[in-house]
Amino acid sequence: MQATAYTFDPQTRSGSVLLDDGTPLSFDAAAFDAGGLRLLRPGQRVRIECTEGAAGAEGAPEGRRVTLVTLQTL
Repeated sequence: MQATAYTFDPQTRSGSVLLDDGTPLSFDAAAFDAGGLRLLRPGQRVRIECTEGAAGAEGAPEGRRVTLVTLQTL
């Protein structure tokens, strides 16, 4: 799945991405480290992998978690 980097904290190696529909998803250091990246800048296109969670009360994915963040390549 593709997304756009939205925030990134190099101290904690965590941040968030925006899906193409505008949905924000956060990621932790484990997801960042799994992609082998050293730095991420807001606005970069990335490829992510997620675990799927059940839909919450308003249809938003509950428990959805990013497990990998890496740069999008063609």
